[in-house]
Amino acid sequence: MNRIARVETFTVGLPSLRDFAVAGGSVVQGGRPAVRVLVKVTADDGAIGWGEATPIPSWTYETTESIVSTIDNYLAPAAVGRPLWDLDGLCRAFDRTISKGFSIGMPLARAAVDVACHDAYARSLGLSLGELWGRRRRDTIELAWIVATESAAVAADSVAEGRALGYRHVKVKVGLHTEDEDVAIVEAVRAAAPDAVLWVDANQGYTAAAALRVARRLTGLDVAVFEQPLPSNDVAGLRRLRDASPIPVAVDESLRHPSDLATFVRLDAIDVAVAKVQRCGGLTLALRQCQLAEDCGLAIMGSGLTESDIGLAASLHLFAAFGVDTPVDLNGRQFITSPYATDPVITVTGGVAHVPTGPGLGIGVDEEAVRALAL
Repeated sequence: MNRIARVETFTVGLPSLRDFAVAGGSVVQGGRPAVRVLVKVTADDGAIGWGEATPIPSWTYETTESIVSTIDNYLAPAAVGRPLWDLDGLCRAFDRTISKGFSIGMPLARAAVDVACHDAYARSLGLSLGELWGRRRRDTIELAWIVATESAAVAADSVAEGRALGYRHVKVKVGLHTEDEDVAIVEAVRAAAPDAVLWVDANQGYTAAAALRVARRLTGLDVAVFEQPLPSNDVAGLRRLRDASPIPVAVDESLRHPSDLATFVRLDAIDVAVAKVQRCGGLTLALRQCQLAEDCGLAIMGSGLTESDIGLAASLHLFAAFGVDTPVDLNGRQFITSPYATDPVITVTGGVAHVPTGPGLGIGVDEEAVRALAL
């Protein structure tokens, strides 16, 4: 039986292209290396898989140091020797190894190992992830251009840059400024992209009262979705906001485990579920959460954590499996590069990403380049 033989971590610095911040703080600083933790899983038959974690303390509590130490000292020992095919068993082993926080413990670290195991297992069978799961409803996924600017004055320029690259739809980060400034930025984006699917993401940056005020001021701008306006654990507040908001409310940071989604469904407190691989602790739980959302009749939107191409590939496979047909926030290509990516590489043309079709994640990883990028 093919078993997990080794789990390795690589802390790498990837070239950044521009600044990017959310309500909690900075995510990428242009000109400074963007730190990512890459994970390599090797099976005893030589099959190899790769995963990725994005340490963003401004978004979650996991740091570079905590991700590496959790994987090296806890998750890797729990994984080594387990059957490569038993992805559910791996998930349950991680549950026993790292106790829950709000709903799941160390999701980013878990996700990196989980994705690498998916990649290695599918590669060992010569199957893409979609073939492994028996579900692939789309061959392409449309990406959104992200506007996270300091002022309305430069928002139009950001939209124009995205449009020049072929991106048709826009996601605006709010909660970074005053309510007036946030609304002005959204107004500027709508004026610059009158035909775009436009949604806003506060990344937990508002109070319930402020979120409702902003939602009401955005009603004339054809905003499709108001994403995570309140803190992730304010379930009651999100329930009240969902009732009062003129704009559908999407939940992202609140959905770390499928049981979280079940709670929102039971309370009738959600319009749209956001799928995100790292937030869920990997593909095993992300698949369960998306299936629950679909079975409950919820709309599913897609998002990421400014990943490089390993994380981008994992997300594309997940979203393709559930036929996500709305633009998704997979913004890695907008803010960082992936020098380790080798043939085959993910093709993004005119803001549309093609879902890889090769074995595993379907992308090439140059391990020598990974080691050269190590910090």
